[in-house]
Amino acid sequence: MKILVVEDEKKIASFVRKGIEAQGFAVDVSGSGDEGFLLATTRPYDALVLDIMLPGKDGLSILRNLRQRKVPVPVILLTARSELNERLEGLNLGADDYLTKPFHIEELIARLHAVVRRAAGTSQSILAVDDLTMNLLTREVRRGQRALELTPREFLLLEHLMRSPGRVLTRIEICERVWDYNFDPGTNLVDVYVQRLRKKVDGDFPVKLIETIRGVGYRIRPVN
Repeated sequence: MKILVVEDEKKIASFVRKGIEAQGFAVDVSGSGDEGFLLATTRPYDALVLDIMLPGKDGLSILRNLRQRKVPVPVILLTARSELNERLEGLNLGADDYLTKPFHIEELIARLHAVVRRAAGTSQSILAVDDLTMNLLTREVRRGQRALELTPREFLLLEHLMRSPGRVLTRIEICERVWDYNFDPGTNLVDVYVQRLRKKVDGDFPVKLIETIRGVGYRIRPVN
């Protein structure tokens, strides 16, 4: 999932970013309402974590404008514990949920899963290629009857491969999507992770799903 966090308190923003990234999600962070609104209206996100008190556009104004533009992205508001009226106003404007500060990162992650599940529907939460399945909500991966234990980064790598069976992803694309930074042609980071993933996904299974396209990149091979 790709999450936008709009929060001007640097410590909270850093805390949220690290916690969400540890789950294998991609995260953009903005410290101002104006920039956050621009990102929310020009880039695709699976959910927004939106503080109410922001420099520039405040969180409720951002939410109001998003809903007026028919932007359906799920929004979780971050609020001060005493501001009941703001929480109620936010829900009336179309917020999907809210959290009062301070909060535990585990609760935020659980609520992110919940709002994305409601927005996307259960049918879109399962990726499947042949006997390989990935549940995007519970983060369970299975090959046939066998459960696969993946690290958050391996999970994200496999998710990107499974979203486009048969399509070759270049090392540059993988690096930008999974690690969220520009590809260094001198690194073998992508190859190392694909090799680790291949051992878990293909292992001793007779049908091998992860393919190397020499000189180009990698793909999940669709099986008829």
